[in-house]
Amino acid sequence: MPVDGALRDLVARVAVFHITDRTLQRAQREMEAAVERGVVELPARAHYLAQVKRYFEGFDREARAHLRDVDRRLERINQIHFNLTAERGVAVKRIEATRSVLDAAAAAEGPTA
Repeated sequence: MPVDGALRDLVARVAVFHITDRTLQRAQREMEAAVERGVVELPARAHYLAQVKRYFEGFDREARAHLRDVDRRLERINQIHFNLTAERGVAVKRIEATRSVLDAAAAAEGPTA
């Protein structure tokens, strides 16, 4: 069966990755050779697609789990940031209030000679 553009594109995309799985490495080499010859048999195509899906679905799950973890950590950081900002606001108001009392006390003392 002649090689279609979608398969040719997929083989090129997979070739960019550093593949550590021996089964996919072998399937990739075989498919690259078949694409180069211009003829890919249906069983070879099905085997290659199954290996690509198996390998990259694992990475997809891992990346999604990592993203969820990062999102959870960011939520915690954002909550801490929110809490610290509110706490800072309270501290500033306290300083302003105590400063006004101290300024009023100083004014009540009157001039010192």
